[in-house]
Parts: sequence; structure tokens; C-alpha cells
Amino acid sequence: MPDTRRTDLVLLLVALVWGSSYLTAKSATDALPVLVVLFARYLISALAMVPPVLAAARRGRERWTREEVRVGSVLGVTQAAVLVLETYGVARTSAANAGLLISLTLVITPLLDRTGGRGGVPPRFYLAAGMCVAAVALLTAGHGLRAPGTGDALILAAAVVRAGHVVLVGRLTAGRSLRALQLTSVQMAVGAVLCAVPAAGGLPTLAHASAGTWGQLVYLALFCSVFAFLAQTWAIQRTSPGRASLLLGTEPVWAAAIGIGLAGEHLTLAAALGAALMVAGTYWGQAIERAHRTAGSVREPAGGRPPKRLTGTPA
Repeated sequence: MPDTRRTDLVLLLVALVWGSSYLTAKSATDALPVLVVLFARYLISALAMVPPVLAAARRGRERWTREEVRVGSVLGVTQAAVLVLETYGVARTSAANAGLLISLTLVITPLLDRTGGRGGVPPRFYLAAGMCVAAVALLTAGHGLRAPGTGDALILAAAVVRAGHVVLVGRLTAGRSLRALQLTSVQMAVGAVLCAVPAAGGLPTLAHASAGTWGQLVYLALFCSVFAFLAQTWAIQRTSPGRASLLLGTEPVWAAAIGIGLAGEHLTLAAALGAALMVAGTYWGQAIERAHRTAGSVREPAGGRPPKRLTGTPA
């Protein structure tokens, strides 16, 4: 298989795995308390990352640098906030809605990002954002337009916090030699610690969880966290950011398809139109922001911002 096609398939697999995480998390929270699900997901992820970190250390480098621990701890807090909002939200709305609404992150992030001296985004970007707002209204409509439900509101809040997390990643990692594996392992450990005390009262429920529920927890940890992030990092190093964004941007499509196809979630005409508007609006807004960023980098002097050494963080 050609390298380009292999890379594209890996990115599509990452998008598929992340898209499936909403239905998996929803099913897991039907059987266990939300904070117990989050604690188990974080703990399994953290333990799974110890062997590769130790293997890297045997090659003569530090297991974790002080900078990686410091930055990873900060990002671990914001990432935990995202997952808490996402998981509580998906427990109270449909998996399809959750996957589509969280894609607002792609539009919100450029509004929050003011790094690089590029100034504000072009006016047409707000038209794309407006399409997404209209999509939210249609996606959360029942038998007529209404205010978003509790779950929808939590997912919208998660999209805002997730956008802030992405911006923070950029600011804290710019120009620093931070290793993705070590940084992610710190974030997983921080998330496990943060969830441990609030989840303590519900931990006995794990002893009564079915094999299917444990399988969902392992899937969320090993595939939706560890595998997806490492695969994303590997693939982005072998393709262009634009191509990677396009392929990873199919995540809400997979989330909707899995929620409707496997869970039998109902798709009304209004919701179908909202889904189409959401995908179109996020893709259009992403394309506008990418063109604006590219134009800014061309105008930037040779001695401008140093390149970032870290390509992303797990979802």
C-alpha cells in the first residue's frame, strides 16, 4: 500500500475511533457512574503508557523532564475538564448529537487563538460560525425549536473548554522540545488523580460491572485515548496539516453514523439538516482559518515564531 494511502487510512481510523467514543461512553455511563467511568478510563490509559515511557528511558533519555511534568500537569487539568463535561453531556443526550456538537471546537478555537500576530479571523469566518449556530438549533430541536437540553448544553460547554485546551496546548508547547508520549502520560496520570477522590464512593460498582462494560472501559482507554493520540501523531508527521485536518474532521460524521446505525437513535428531518449544516459550517470555517493562517505565515519574517514541537493532544 502506498505511504500516502496508509497515512490517510490511519487518520480515518483515528476519526472513526473518536467518533465511536460517544456511543461507547454513553453505554458505559448507563452501567456505571460518570466519574467512575472517567477514573477507570484515565487509570487504564496511564498504566498502558508506562511500558513505552520506560522503554524510551532505556534508550538513554530521561523518563520525564521537569518541563514535561509541569506542562503536562496544567494540560491534564484542562483535558480532565473537557472529558468531564463531554461524558456527563453524552450521558444526557444522543451520541449523534454529542459528536456533532463537539465539532464546534473547530470553529471556536480560531476565535480564541490570538497567537502569531495574525489578528482577527476574516469576516466570512463568522458566516461559517453562524451556520454552526443554526445547526445547533436544528440538532437540539424536538417537535419544534427549543432550548438545548442539559446534555446538549454540557457538550456545548465541552466544545468551548476543548477549544481553550487546544489554544493552551499551542501556547505552552511553542518552541519547546516536549515529547508527545511523555506529555500525554503525565496528562493521563493527572486525570486519574483528579477523578480518584470524586469517584471513590462509586468504585465498588466496578466489582459488579459486566464483561461488556469492562470492554467499553478498556476500549475508551486503549483505543480512544492511547492508540488514537499516538496514531494521530505518527500520521501527522507523514502528511500535511490540511490533509490531516480534513480526515480527522470526519469524526462527527462517524459519531452520527454510529449513533444512528448501531444505537437506533432517531434522526428527524430537522436534525438531518442540522447535521449537514454543522459539517458544512465546520469544514468551511476550518478552510477559512487555514487559509488565513497560511497567509500570515508567508508574511512572517524569517526570525519569527519558532515551530511547535508537539502536534496535538488526545481528544
